[in-house]
This record gives sequence, C-alpha cells and structure tokens, in this order.
Amino acid sequence: MLKDFLFTSESVSEGHPDKICDQISDAILDAYLKGDPASRVACEPLVTTDYVCVAGEITFKTHVDAEKVARDVIRDIGYTHNDIGFNADTAEVMVRLHEQSPDISQGVTVGEGLHKEQGAGDQGLMFGFAIKETPELMPAPIYYSHEILKLMAQERHSGAMSDILPDSKSQVTMEYENGKPARVNTVVVSTQHKEALEHKDLEEMVVEKIIKKIIPADLLGNARYLINPTGKFVVGGPHGDAGLTGRKIIVDTYGGWGRHGGGAFSGKDPSKVDRSAAYVARYAAKNVVAAGLAERCEVQLSYAIGYPEPTSVLVDTFGTGAISDKEIGERVSKAFDFRPSGIVGGLALLEKGRTYRETAAYGHFGRTGDTFTWERTDKVDALKG
Repeated sequence: MLKDFLFTSESVSEGHPDKICDQISDAILDAYLKGDPASRVACEPLVTTDYVCVAGEITFKTHVDAEKVARDVIRDIGYTHNDIGFNADTAEVMVRLHEQSPDISQGVTVGEGLHKEQGAGDQGLMFGFAIKETPELMPAPIYYSHEILKLMAQERHSGAMSDILPDSKSQVTMEYENGKPARVNTVVVSTQHKEALEHKDLEEMVVEKIIKKIIPADLLGNARYLINPTGKFVVGGPHGDAGLTGRKIIVDTYGGWGRHGGGAFSGKDPSKVDRSAAYVARYAAKNVVAAGLAERCEVQLSYAIGYPEPTSVLVDTFGTGAISDKEIGERVSKAFDFRPSGIVGGLALLEKGRTYRETAAYGHFGRTGDTFTWERTDKVDALKG
C-alpha cells in the first residue's frame, strides 16, 4: 500500500451542464414519486445552447409536466439571462418519455416475475466506501472539493458574489504522508464569470473568501492556487459545453477513492439497484468504519435483474481491519438487508417528502439531512458484536 503520495479529486457545481441534467432528472423523479410512490422512472436529459431534451422510460399513474419541472430547475440554478446562452424561460424543451418495458417491470413488481419477491431492477455491481479522513468518513480531496463549490454557490445566490455565474469546477490535490492527509498541494477552481470581472479580482475573491474559509489553515500551508488558469471563463454552462445525465459518477461518489461499478444514480427510482444498492453499500461501509472495525472499508454488491437477493457481497478493508475481513463480512451480512425490498424499506427510499434532487449536486455521500438516510451510523452496535 502506498504511504507517501499525491491524490486529486474534483467536483463540479450545480450549474455545470452535466449537473443541470442530473438535477432535472431527479426533480422529475421527485414529481412522479410524489404523485405515485410506485412510479418507475428512468429519466435522462440532455442540454446544450438554449435546448433541453428530456428522454426516458416512465411507468406512472399521475401525470407530471416534465417541461415545467425542467424550467423550474434551470431557473433555480440561476440560468435566467439570454446573454449567457441558456435561459429557463426561452430554452426549447423537448420531452420524449415513454413507458417502461413490461419485461423489466414484471421482474421488479412483487408477484409478477419468475421470483415472487421484488427483484432487482437490473443486473450489475455497486460499491460503497468509507475512510477515516474526515468526520463524514469521506476522502478529504472530494470532501473539500465539494465544500468549495457549495460555498461559492451560496455566495452567488446571496448576491455577495454577483459577478460569478453558475458553471464552476473545483479540484483539490492532497499530499499524503504515511497514508494520512498531511497538506494540500494544489487547489484548482475554474468558474464562469461576467465579462467585466478582472482575473486578479476573481482570483483574490475565490482564494480569500472561498478556499481559505473551507480548507483548514494547517492543511493549506504553501498550497498552490490555480484560479481560472486559462485567464477567462465567460462562455460556459450548456452554451459552452453540452451536458448529459449520469456523466459525473466519480464526482457523485468518492472522487476516485474506491472502485465504481459504472452505474449512474440520478433520474432512477429506488427499484434501480445502480442507485439504491450503492446507497446501502455506503451505509454498510460507513458503519464498519464508524464501529472502529477498520480505518477504511469498501463493500461490493452485485445483482441479477428480477432476482430478489444479491448475487455477491464482498467486504475489503485494505489491511486496516481490526478483525479479519471474513468476520467483518459475516457481521455486515447479518446487520444489513441487501435485498432490493429491504434496501428500499430500510433506508426509507420511498418515504413521503424525500427529495432526490437534493442529492444531484455536490455528491451523494458525506451529506447531512433527512434525505441522506444511508449516512446514518445506527448499525455500529450490531457490527461490534
């Protein structure tokens, strides 16, 4: 295992084109689930210059005005001006939604498929991860990358940074010594801005009012700051780069720490194990670390479409376990219900009032609030044995 190294993670803002799509898809999901919790949703928008296409498969009882939902999300993010090439009120919105395949539906619906219990909505593999680097048990580089952009968005929405526009990216390179975060080596922030904002003013604003308020001084030291390193970022958002749902899976998870099964989250209802099983895998991994059984933990799950049990469960603590991985794995399998129905019920994934849109920017993990039930550490005592 490496002891001394540099590791980098990035985040993207709510105004990044891909993240606009993730938020639209999850807002549409929320709207369908509000009308009918049994709705099946797989929604994947595309955005480009003043254009949105909402495509996907929906099974529902209550109609949702997907165009209105999309415009509301775009407006909330801050795309309300024609001069930046994407406007909630003028963009063309095309909706292409159709019903989910009945072949898939019968495998997920209780009593209809080959197996009478609710089956997984797809085959695939999912990973959850936790590490003892931050109070949230998240890797430090992705945690600080998210926090930088969250604060910048707050300042933009409040009017304190009115020359900043919605599209931004951040990147934190952490220097590790003996496997632990020692200091920040480099912070990169690229943010869309109004033409009149001078680069030197932007640089000072971002460093002094954002970065230094987020990253502790003892970690910053002599860190290098690269703020809008091209010198200018006026053309941005969907006008500068097309966006798609599900294209920021590493931003959504652990910033490159741990492995990823490849499935995206946003726009999918909880019957899709790409989403729900990734949540329960994080839940299990976090509780293992919170219980003091390991310094870091990764949980892999796999599923077959229509089948009601996971096809495999693997726990890996990368040599940091206080007991054997085999024993930890046995305790995990007893403490957590990894069946699709058990995940939905155990994490209250169809609970009234839940808002999946909240997950669609700044990461699905290491968050607080009622939505993020998979961040609870209520299985610690069960795991300690």
